[in-house]
Amino acid sequence: MANTKSAQKRIRQTKKRTERNRYYRTRIKTITRNIREAVAAGDYEKALEYWKVANKKFQSYINKGILKKNTARRKISKLHHLVKSIEPKAQEA
Repeated sequence: MANTKSAQKRIRQTKKRTERNRYYRTRIKTITRNIREAVAAGDYEKALEYWKVANKKFQSYINKGILKKNTARRKISKLHHLVKSIEPKAQEA
């Protein structure tokens, strides 16, 4: 157990940060899973819609300092390639 006031405060802060980070980690995994499930089902429209949400959320996480810029962009790029892989080809007349 912490003996000083500053150590006790640090314990309280760590608990808050742990909960906050757990929320964001879970949110990131859920967003990614939604896109992967839509791609697996072959639903391009749904996957694209989820990707747009992911892009917006990841940008906000960059601004909040939750994700580093390159990490978020790498994840977004990887998901975008997945979505593009099932894009229906335009039929030429």
